[in-house]
Amino acid sequence: MDISHIEHLGIAVRSIEAHLPYYENVLGLKCYNIEVVAEQKVKTAFFKVGQTKIELLEPTSEDSTIAKFIENRGEGIHHIAFAVPSVQDALDEVASKNVRLIDSHPRGGAEGLQIAFLHPKSTGSVLTELCMDGKGE
Repeated sequence: MDISHIEHLGIAVRSIEAHLPYYENVLGLKCYNIEVVAEQKVKTAFFKVGQTKIELLEPTSEDSTIAKFIENRGEGIHHIAFAVPSVQDALDEVASKNVRLIDSHPRGGAEGLQIAFLHPKSTGSVLTELCMDGKGE
């Protein structure tokens, strides 16, 4: 697989507003984008650290996957996302290596990126996201 970099780390939080002061005032990062991804029932906030982003994920519904994650595990790191030139090609490659997929085809994500997830039962218990690197798809 042709991974160019870690695209972002997703962190599940109950409230983005409650966490903004830490990221902005303590770490000195600037939140450059807040958006709701209605399809995923989540509100996101992004910060850049070099080429990598931090994505805060706040549930917008009690039945969202982020709400369920927080209920079961508490706030914290939810997933790691890798940038690839073609999400579909990467999915096809990992599927051929018997990796269990959550998404068999790319779908829309925050910031207009095409994304797909690999099941943590096949990835050492780490929810893994593949996203286009901006040069492909």
